[in-house]
Amino acid sequence: MKRFLFLLLLLCALLPWTGRSESVSPEAQATVVVYNDRDPVSITLAASYAQKRGIPFDHLVGLSCSTEETISRTEYDSDIAGPLRKALVDRGWWRVEPHPARYGIVRVVHSKLRYAVLMRGIPLRIAPQAEPIPGDQPARIPSPVNRNEAAVDSELAMLGYSLEQITGPVDNPFYKSAAPALSGGFPPELLLVCRLDAASQFTVQRMIDDASATEKQGLWGFAYIDSRAIKEGGLKEGDEWLRGAVGSILRAGIPAIHEDSPELFPGHYPMQHAALYYGWYSEQIAGAPTNPGFRFAPGAIAVHIHSFSATTLRADRYWCAPLLERGAAATLGNVYEPYLHLTPHLDLFQERLLRGFTFAEAAYASAPALSWVNTFIGDPLYRPFKERKAKGGLSGEFSAFRAASQGWFGKNRKSAQSALEKQGHAMKSGVLFEGLATLQLFSRDPSGALESLLIARKYYQNENDQSRCAIHAAGLLANLRKQREAVALLKEQIAATPGSVALPLMYSLIDRIIPKPKPPAPQPTP
Repeated sequence: MKRFLFLLLLLCALLPWTGRSESVSPEAQATVVVYNDRDPVSITLAASYAQKRGIPFDHLVGLSCSTEETISRTEYDSDIAGPLRKALVDRGWWRVEPHPARYGIVRVVHSKLRYAVLMRGIPLRIAPQAEPIPGDQPARIPSPVNRNEAAVDSELAMLGYSLEQITGPVDNPFYKSAAPALSGGFPPELLLVCRLDAASQFTVQRMIDDASATEKQGLWGFAYIDSRAIKEGGLKEGDEWLRGAVGSILRAGIPAIHEDSPELFPGHYPMQHAALYYGWYSEQIAGAPTNPGFRFAPGAIAVHIHSFSATTLRADRYWCAPLLERGAAATLGNVYEPYLHLTPHLDLFQERLLRGFTFAEAAYASAPALSWVNTFIGDPLYRPFKERKAKGGLSGEFSAFRAASQGWFGKNRKSAQSALEKQGHAMKSGVLFEGLATLQLFSRDPSGALESLLIARKYYQNENDQSRCAIHAAGLLANLRKQREAVALLKEQIAATPGSVALPLMYSLIDRIIPKPKPPAPQPTP
């Protein structure tokens, strides 16, 4: 294995490499790539990622650790935390001094690093330990967070703090930060740790490639937001995050389709061109992303809030791994129960992404706690909204929507609507009119949204896009007490698009809008 690694790194050094010292970007220079040298796939992916991002190959650190996803606290300390801390100090990336208040403990006083990438093959979870852990004081931590299981990533983020307290979460010093990681004032002890991990080597490589390619022109498509219509109680916070994300996404010129009922986007819902997806709350992946042939747009960010969304990344189970298998480039998840208030706040996460922050910066700015159970899966340096340079085609339509929708949230709503309608007709664009409908719905104009959806349906060429507009238009008609018109529209759409993935859904909507009369009860025999 050591010989294999040597030959691989030698090959990387001989290949054209953008990461040589004279051309290394500040982000690449501040990144360490951690792989498992017992896993050939981990080594290969580490080299591929470093080359793609221009990270110097001497920033690759190999650990000899378990290839299992779940390890013990002892294994974490001896095979991951200890060797990685030593490598960071020995290679001059961390400068440490004796801690003034903790005998025998050193603290990081200067760091050249901001980001750490854990490659597929590095364990994911630290199992709970019943036996006492030296230095830990569980009694200090209130229930229900007095637990010592954790995500490897989240523990490594706090590696420089040399914590003796293991049980429970720690306040995240980067939470709500509005400053980039490379700016002054970043805590030298902190690492923004993400992982490139998925059910297969192919998927991880695709995530790496998609993030890099998408940055060159930006992420274009629809946002699909799936809240639960929760208005009160402790869980309403999650819905507030999602509703907040809808507003920031629309203000950024991205059309946002918002499903706000207790159900998920249903199975057979024609979710197309999905650049962003945020939803909750199902243990296993369900609904629209499970449709046959469903794929996210390249570079998509997709997150489903659930306590165990990242229990495993090696199988098509729960949410994180399936979202990645269906084309997402990045996601957020939990390896154990986090409790909602310690889950990343998706409105903050999305707002930071839209401001051009890296995936890692946005994820850590949205997470209240570290040394906990959260894991952030994707290229930490990925900036999906750094550039917005569409090259025509479908992305050109989304770009036109962004330009024409400027002013909707200011004093120029009428002129913005006029610009959208004019551009939409000129381009014969379903995207522009469906996007206009999302703005009108957000602004509580269902009649205007209905009109826009019917025009979008006419302009779309793809039968699934047409069906999606018909489904939403029928729902608005039904809400306006025009049930017969709603049913007529759905029947017309069914006849026009017999190959649409949405056929079963449209049939079920017809039955829901105008339920079939129940057969008369059998009469007793005289």
